[in-house]
Amino acid sequence: MPDLRLMPREGLTLARVRIELLSGLTVALALVPEAVAFAFVAGVHPLVGLYAAFLVGLITALIGGRPGMISGATGALAVVMVSLVAQHGVEYLFATVVLMGALQIIAGVMRWGKFIRLVPHPVMLGFVNGLAIVIFLAQLGQFKVPGTMENTGHGMSGGEWLSGMAMWTMLGLVALTMAITWIMPKITRIIPAPLAGIAVVAGLVIALGLDVPRVGDLASIQGGLPSFHIPTVPLTLETFEIILPYAVILAAIGLIESLLTLNLVGEMTGERGGASQECIAQGIANTVTGFFGGMGGCAMIGQSIINVKSGGRMRLAGVAAALFLLIFILFAAPVIELIPLAALVGVMFMVVIGTFAWNSLTILRKVPLTDAMVIVLVTVVTVKYDLAIAVVVGVIVSALAYSWNNAKRIHAVTDMQDNGTKVYRVQGPLFFGSAEGFNEMFDPKNDPETVVVDFADSRVVDQSALQAIEAMAAKYEAAGKRLQLRHLTRDCHKLLTKAGHLVVDSDDDPDYAVAADYSVKTGILGGGH
Repeated sequence: MPDLRLMPREGLTLARVRIELLSGLTVALALVPEAVAFAFVAGVHPLVGLYAAFLVGLITALIGGRPGMISGATGALAVVMVSLVAQHGVEYLFATVVLMGALQIIAGVMRWGKFIRLVPHPVMLGFVNGLAIVIFLAQLGQFKVPGTMENTGHGMSGGEWLSGMAMWTMLGLVALTMAITWIMPKITRIIPAPLAGIAVVAGLVIALGLDVPRVGDLASIQGGLPSFHIPTVPLTLETFEIILPYAVILAAIGLIESLLTLNLVGEMTGERGGASQECIAQGIANTVTGFFGGMGGCAMIGQSIINVKSGGRMRLAGVAAALFLLIFILFAAPVIELIPLAALVGVMFMVVIGTFAWNSLTILRKVPLTDAMVIVLVTVVTVKYDLAIAVVVGVIVSALAYSWNNAKRIHAVTDMQDNGTKVYRVQGPLFFGSAEGFNEMFDPKNDPETVVVDFADSRVVDQSALQAIEAMAAKYEAAGKRLQLRHLTRDCHKLLTKAGHLVVDSDDDPDYAVAADYSVKTGILGGGH
């Protein structure tokens, strides 16, 4: 059952409530421009992004896999949605978000979230570095004149840069926010440093009447409560064929980003587990959001880091962030729209500094070349394309490199016994990558009449390994030599067909499973029994 605690087990204290609420307020302020900007990227009304931030944030805060995480509308999903909205309209987007959520629930129920363990550490480093760069680049749009940027289908681009005093004022306010955010923890932790930076800079701008870009320049965030709305799309097979590809991609991207953020927050807070629960929570959140006019979302690494570093550790902070965001929409829009974008950009720049794995720059020269290449590759692909592609590419490259390194480990130590028998003691794993090298170790033509192949120091891994053993045995039988196979598992005994009668059964045989399909064991060498 999900952990629904809003407070720590040690008890409810005023100090903890204050920390959680102030952290939630800080996150809510940072969510506003992000949700509006991502709505623009997707080509929908700003409230569609804000409703998604509220609903996804609230539901995942309550039942998500780990307290401290913040979810909402994200750019990784928005760039996928833009073509769907442009071609078919926003109602198809809502239907897609509902289907996306259903797929994520299925992934959670099937416990597919555990496969995030297959993501190697170099991929994680590339992920955080790439995402830090993406967050940084996303803030550069705030240094352009509001109203001059255009949606090209791949995000907001173009536009005129601020110039002269306007640019210097913007840069000064950003620097001031960053300085306050950095200095504040050294003075007091009563108020979260990002919130202090936003409050001081906003107060300064309002008091002096400085003419700088503000939240209200992006769009009005004034609105009402999200209302239940069934997507008005035809319930036909054609509709399903349109939305399914988008739903699958969105579900995959959302889960990958959420689960990687789950791991990152877990490292910061010292917690583990919760992957399947997070998948289900994301699915429920997106399904509900699709029925309430939201664009869907997933975990947000930037806001999650703001929350954790502001002291938010419990579910109360995430719930408070969502409720504060709703209050902004319903009642406080005129006030929130006065906040200078420079203050929020300064906070996000501090997130970039805190997110980027600076130690990866020094370890690139110390780790194996393959790992260094994976870190750089994942970083570049994350920035150039998107997170999901980057992670998949990183995992594939890492897996291929691992297979290649293991393939080179296969070798055999040979010795001749007094009775003229030659013994091959195979060492290293035998699998698809090392099967060719395995077959090259033997010399059926020149070997003596009796040959023993001992697998005590090896491990037969898959169907390719079994086929390699069969092929090697066939060569010795064709040469008229007597061959014995020793120290194979009971599993191998069952799976080997042509060479099965050559296996020597002994009490000290190892015991492990072979990743092979029993249904294809016949015909390995082109024939049956």
